[in-house]
Amino acid sequence: MAVQHFHLLGDPLSSVRIIEVREQSNIDELKILIANQFSIVRPNGIGFQNKDSNPLIDVSDIIAANGPIEVTIDGYGVRDPPTPSWLPYVGNYFEVYPDHLGNHQRLFEKLGPLIKTTTLGRTIYQTNDPEIAAIAFAESEFFTKKINSAHPLSGIKTPAAGVFLGDTDTPEWRIAHKFLPPALGPKAVRHYAPTMQKTVEDAFAVFDEFDEQGKAWNVYQYMLKLGSQAVGKLTLGLDFQHFSSPDAPMHEMVHLIAENLALNKKVTSRGNWYRMLPFGDPQKLRRCMTRVEEIVDESIKHAARGGVEDLPLQDAALKASNMVDYAIRATDNKGDKLPKSSLVWALVVATGAGFTTTSSLLSWLIYGLVTYPGMQERLLQELIDNGIDDSTEMTSELTESLDFLDKFIKETQRRHNPSFQPGRTAKKDLILPGGYRLPKDAVLIPALHHIHNNPNLWDNPNTFDPDRWDTDAVKSRHKAAYIPFAVGPRMCIGFNFALQEVKVFLPKLIYRYKFHREGEYPIEYDPEFQLIRPNNLYVRAERRVKWPPKTEQE
Repeated sequence: MAVQHFHLLGDPLSSVRIIEVREQSNIDELKILIANQFSIVRPNGIGFQNKDSNPLIDVSDIIAANGPIEVTIDGYGVRDPPTPSWLPYVGNYFEVYPDHLGNHQRLFEKLGPLIKTTTLGRTIYQTNDPEIAAIAFAESEFFTKKINSAHPLSGIKTPAAGVFLGDTDTPEWRIAHKFLPPALGPKAVRHYAPTMQKTVEDAFAVFDEFDEQGKAWNVYQYMLKLGSQAVGKLTLGLDFQHFSSPDAPMHEMVHLIAENLALNKKVTSRGNWYRMLPFGDPQKLRRCMTRVEEIVDESIKHAARGGVEDLPLQDAALKASNMVDYAIRATDNKGDKLPKSSLVWALVVATGAGFTTTSSLLSWLIYGLVTYPGMQERLLQELIDNGIDDSTEMTSELTESLDFLDKFIKETQRRHNPSFQPGRTAKKDLILPGGYRLPKDAVLIPALHHIHNNPNLWDNPNTFDPDRWDTDAVKSRHKAAYIPFAVGPRMCIGFNFALQEVKVFLPKLIYRYKFHREGEYPIEYDPEFQLIRPNNLYVRAERRVKWPPKTEQE
């Protein structure tokens, strides 16, 4: 063994560490050794140089050099993530809000792939780099989902929820992650398709009436009604009656969950002190969460009155009529069920995440229909060419065969993804690619919108082009360059459900209606809502009376 002195370039010489090095080791083994000593996440980015900044590439040269040896990461010394100028008390609040999408994009362009902002005392880090995003999502020795006071979900953290609103390293998450995925896997979701189709067909009466009146309607409001109508049936077994008439009120559960998400965004964006207030928005948020829990508990009790036949997880997933039915009868291989404390919030999360995300995505899909030329025509032609008409049963096998529909949805999620802030928390002080230093308990947000629109990753990212998904450049992209549902162990477990839902809804809507945008005003989003949704998009849905002929095969 030889002894050498190492320190991170950019740190003071007082931080030098004396490390034993095997003379027989190769350079890659030495990089791993140094990475472990200094908590450098990616060993392959490590470089070595002497005090005169001359690179050292052989272990023998490193051992023989007059120390200390300077360690670089991707050619850089260690550094703190850059932060924009800030003001006393409010920090970077006015650098970020009210247009956090536009302002974060500006900051990435100005400061680089990892930025630090502090708003009203709450500090977070964001990245538009897919490599750093993949590291954060990996649930490794470096990162996990731990919802601390800086996390964007801190205002609605519920340990019992486990699967979305709880921390990873808990019994509640492990239990929820065992019970819920079978009910949301591809096989289970397939048998939800008829309910999804019935839901959108029930909505036709309302959209037809609007057409007869020549009336435009707010897309998000009616997609929220549509998405929640399906999710209400498929998670809680409740008919929200959203399309019993054109002006049917929104169910209380939908109002409460939407209010939860809006209040949580307000509370968490205003600093840690604000969420502790016993009045105002923080108090409203706590009351909303309590009422949501009460409604779900009532649904569970109602389902249980019909009698419960215990079934193994997979059997329960395929035989249950909805998720509450599944959750109260599913048993694991030990005969255990999902505990009541976890059951209620698992269903709350499945309900809320189910309709808020899909309703926002559906809204952006309709935005794409009325904004980008030729999209409606190409989608309709694909339906015609696949023999789809009013009476077609939209099975998962059929929707999976619609290639252009799939590309259109992917491009919409790339360009206008509803989710944008899945946070992960550093488990220790660490050093990321590029030499960026992150302290323990720091919350890092892979900024989905900015990853999906990063010009270093996508050609002409501002151009809406579904055909890009056929190109070699996109097919060979970094695995985390397109992550609409995140990746890793804590990725959205409901992504199969969400995609199945929009792939049933959208073809039925396109076949029946031609959509026209009403007005030419800029589309606005609500910066104080948990998701990105078009708030002021109005359309008219004109009932089709003729359809194009089937494309002749050459």
